[in-house]
Amino acid sequence: MIYLDYAATTPMSDNALHIYTKAAKSAFGNSSSLHDIGEISAKTLHASRKIIGDSIGGNEKGVYFTSGGSEANIVAVQSLLNGLDSNKKHLITTVMEHSSLFTYFKRLESEGFEVTFLPPDKYGNISLSSVKKAIKSDTGLVSIQHGNSEIGSIQPIEEIGLSLKEMGIIFHSDCVQTFGKIPLNVTNIDAISISSHKIYGPKGIGAAYINPSIHWHPVIQGTTHESGFRPGTVDVPAAAAFATAANDIMTNRNDFYNHYQKLKNLFIDLLHPYKEKITVLNWDNKFHSLPNILPIMVKGIEGQYVMLECNRFGFAVSTGSACQVGMQAPPKSVVALGYSDQEAKQFIRASFGKDTTEEHIRRFTDILIRIVENF
Repeated sequence: MIYLDYAATTPMSDNALHIYTKAAKSAFGNSSSLHDIGEISAKTLHASRKIIGDSIGGNEKGVYFTSGGSEANIVAVQSLLNGLDSNKKHLITTVMEHSSLFTYFKRLESEGFEVTFLPPDKYGNISLSSVKKAIKSDTGLVSIQHGNSEIGSIQPIEEIGLSLKEMGIIFHSDCVQTFGKIPLNVTNIDAISISSHKIYGPKGIGAAYINPSIHWHPVIQGTTHESGFRPGTVDVPAAAAFATAANDIMTNRNDFYNHYQKLKNLFIDLLHPYKEKITVLNWDNKFHSLPNILPIMVKGIEGQYVMLECNRFGFAVSTGSACQVGMQAPPKSVVALGYSDQEAKQFIRASFGKDTTEEHIRRFTDILIRIVENF
């Protein structure tokens, strides 16, 4: 089977797997233990934290390992809210956030916060001006994802972060889909969330970064691990493998970016005769979209059917974010672009990885055309 669902998860790289195995044997101790075996784990964890911090232009002291991107999102936001003035009850986010944050902000509404959910423009963009217009005197925190996992739109988080910094408003960004794929620097961003399994590292580990100068309080009082950020013994081998994957992907990021853009252009060219039936969303916005994500609408055919047919012919694609599988609602990012619920259900997503080839794209295009012609 040809795998075209890298935005959902990636296979673990040989190098990351090698480091994981090596660390599991040599750094198996509890990194909080004071004996020599614990010290080996602590040093391994420190080195991993430094690599992650350096990869985003941040201070290693602000890196906190988590169980993944979703936990990093929720715990980072809640920890930041715990450190805010109690009068700061207004929050800003978007209607396109990952389900972990979207549902969490909905919960915060029920707990007394006022939350503004910003809509995107027709290209899936959230502008700085729309953020500024939403700000109120009691706005305490803004959270806007860097790159959307369904339609691939990229938000100007550095620009937004700089403006919010000048106003003294805390800014968090979910960078799970963009980390390792496009440039990311936290100089003007207070907090971000990233994940290992999106960049060929192990599943079950991610990280939150909070600028050490930003005030926050733990979600669970009395926690000692990760400087009080979250409870539980840290998975040191996974952290080492995560750092290895991060270092590897940063080294090859530009080459991968160009490779993905070439594949995306090829797909567009091959489908041009069928553009009335098979549409790539956001193509007009290609300079502000992730090149590894192909958001596709197949007119008149439900995405679930197309996905299953692709699977039958040996291609693994999805109907949106894997974290929303099982929900009957259409992809909310597609609806946010102005499509009806019924139209949005005609959506499928293909996403590239480092092993995706031009031949894969040619064969995938042929299968899509066959599905449309035989429907």
